[in-house]
Amino acid sequence: MTSMNFIGLDIPKKTISYCVKDAAGAVLAEGTIPSTRQSLDDWIRTLHQPWTVAMEATMFTGWIYDHLLAHAAAVKVAHPLMLRAIAASKKKTDRIDASKIADCLRCNFLPECYMASTEIRERRRTLRYRRLLVRQNVQLRNKVSHMLMESAWSTTSRSSTRWAISKS
Repeated sequence: MTSMNFIGLDIPKKTISYCVKDAAGAVLAEGTIPSTRQSLDDWIRTLHQPWTVAMEATMFTGWIYDHLLAHAAAVKVAHPLMLRAIAASKKKTDRIDASKIADCLRCNFLPECYMASTEIRERRRTLRYRRLLVRQNVQLRNKVSHMLMESAWSTTSRSSTRWAISKS
């Protein structure tokens, strides 16, 4: 019977730093790979089963979480603030962070956070984008209205989509 391998991931923008440890805490592998699905697939093929992986919650965690879910025994996401409190150190590099996350996972000290389903995350992303567009629409209307008022033009709102503009 093979023992579980524990993997810690640190995910900056363009690369993924990883650290693979066995149950005793010995480092089996560590390094960095590009943050692409193809690179992640190539890296997954080099891992010995079974393995469980943990990563800090970032804005890039969602697609990596979904991608690893089919391959790992478990995929866990750590709460960033609580993780910093547990694994605080003066020396902070991606490689060290990946190692600390692997250790927290291995020792069952990982402060997990809730990971919403793919459907919910997609819905939230759509709603955030809609809120951005509505906010930009209001800002643009306010700017145009302000410019018209500066030029002695008055605006009266006939409906939510059309303005009546008249010279005062």
